[in-house]
Amino acid sequence: MSQGYSRKNKSCATTRVPDKTGHLFVLSAPSGAGKSTLCRALLDHFPDMQYSISYTTRQPRQGELDGVHYYFIAQDQFEQGIEQGRWAEWAKVHDNFYGTSAGLLDGKLNAGCNILLDIDVQGMRQILQRYPDAVTIFVMPPSLETLQTRLESRGTDSPEVIVVRLKNAQKEMAQKDRYRHIIINDQLADAIAQLIGIVEKYRS
Repeated sequence: MSQGYSRKNKSCATTRVPDKTGHLFVLSAPSGAGKSTLCRALLDHFPDMQYSISYTTRQPRQGELDGVHYYFIAQDQFEQGIEQGRWAEWAKVHDNFYGTSAGLLDGKLNAGCNILLDIDVQGMRQILQRYPDAVTIFVMPPSLETLQTRLESRGTDSPEVIVVRLKNAQKEMAQKDRYRHIIINDQLADAIAQLIGIVEKYRS
C-alpha cells in the first residue's frame, strides 16, 4: 500500500512529450530504511512528478485529508472494485483494505505523467503483472544492526514491535533482486543523489 504525503500533486501537462507515455516508479523498503524521506526528497526535486495516493477503507486519522493522504471509501465499494479488477494492487491489513487505482495510473501515464508509487514487495509484484515496464527501486539499510538502531532511536515502537519489523525486513530484503535498482541508504545525501539519478535517466 502507498503511504500518503501531504503534498498536492501538480499538473504534469506542461512537461508532457507528445505521444509519449509516462514512467511508473515503484519504491519499496523495510520500515526504518528511510523510504519516506527519500520519497519526499524525490517529489521536491521533481515538482511535476505525480505521487500515487492509495484508497483505503479505514477511518481517517486526525489531520488526514481525503484526496491528500488517502482516498477514503466504504468497504463494499472497495470489494466491488476487486471484483471489477479496478485495483492495480491491493492488500488487506488489520481488517482494512488498501489499494491503488489502475484507472488513475492509466490516465496519468497516458497523459505523459511520471508517477511515484510507494508500496511493499507484495504490491510491487502485483504492479509488475499489470505494468511490466515499471521502474522498481528497493531501498536497503546498510545492515540489520543499523536498521535496528534506527528503529529504536525513533522511539515510536515497543521492543516486541521492533522484533516483528526486523523479521519482516529480513523477508523483504531477501527479495531485493526482484527489483531493477537497489539503493543502500547509508549516507542519506548519497542515497537521495542515487535515487534522483535513477529517475533522471528514465525521464531524459
